[in-house]
Amino acid sequence: MRWYPFFKEEFNQAISKYNDSSAPGPDKLTWHHLKSIVKQDECLVNIINIADSCINLGHWPNYFKYSSTVIIPKPNKISYDQPKSFHPIILLNTLGKLIEKVIAERIQFTVTSNDFIHLSQLGGLKFKFTTDAGVALTHIVCSGWVKGKTTSTLAFDISQFFPLLNHQLLTLILEKAGLESKVSSFFANYLVKRKTSYLWNNLSSPNFEVNVGVGQGSALSSILLALYLSLFLHILEKRLKNLKIPISILLFVDDGLIITQNKSLDISNSHLFCSYNIPSKLLDSFGLVIEHAKTEIFHFNRSHGVFNPPPLDLLPIGGPILCPKDTWKYLDFIFDQKLMFHQHIDHYSNKAISTVKYMKLLGNSS
Repeated sequence: MRWYPFFKEEFNQAISKYNDSSAPGPDKLTWHHLKSIVKQDECLVNIINIADSCINLGHWPNYFKYSSTVIIPKPNKISYDQPKSFHPIILLNTLGKLIEKVIAERIQFTVTSNDFIHLSQLGGLKFKFTTDAGVALTHIVCSGWVKGKTTSTLAFDISQFFPLLNHQLLTLILEKAGLESKVSSFFANYLVKRKTSYLWNNLSSPNFEVNVGVGQGSALSSILLALYLSLFLHILEKRLKNLKIPISILLFVDDGLIITQNKSLDISNSHLFCSYNIPSKLLDSFGLVIEHAKTEIFHFNRSHGVFNPPPLDLLPIGGPILCPKDTWKYLDFIFDQKLMFHQHIDHYSNKAISTVKYMKLLGNSS
């Protein structure tokens, strides 16, 4: 599909979505100031010329490849002697971030127009949120109950998703998605020779190269990840059809869900066992791995009698032995076996009440 020059409207729409109070990157340019600059027609035309030149020349300037990574301790941790106890916040150059946002919007429009994005991919896209994944799963469960079937799910997490993406494969996927070769050439340059400086309190490090995967913090990350996994989903769908395994797949960014429905839990477990092995091996060919320790099984059943589902042994294929629980937290939902959502309501009600109490304390403080 032909890649047209950028329009002023694309930049005006993109910049309007940014909060003026967002922290600036290494360029120290705030969104408030950039919005004032963009209002000047001559300045906006020059910015568009820069963006068009980046695509046409297949080049992302080194100035935009520099970032600052602020290390924030995660709250309420017993110990801070492990890297996972900290959360990195990546700050990009503001002008480069705006151009990335416009490119991301254009790519998403292109790949959704030609149906390249797989329907099972519910994350990393506009107008698709965690609520969509929850509603889709609830609909599947209720549809199964109408047929007298129990819905069984196997949730898995792709480990270190952002840093493990293969650059060469990603550029090939961009071409397969129907984008012009100059766009894939741009990303071949965009993804390499990136550098960041780490900030911790008042300390700052020298610049280090971060040439692995896709950088977090960029507006382009989400759509690139969606494209990367869409190819995975298309291949996975064909393999499962060839093997005649009756399962469905949902994917929200790097959180995967294998779904099967049957009147027999033993048959459901056998389907989940086979299905888990297939994406695990396929992800390995994509340079990705499943974090087995986070894999969970859950069954939706509305029978009134005693319900004791058997465990699922994934040891023969490198996974754990999974014992089903009474409740299951998936994305922003807390599911129970009968879809009553009592625990979900209790959790968020208590959270809301606690927030109000803290606000009251803050209001009374001097």
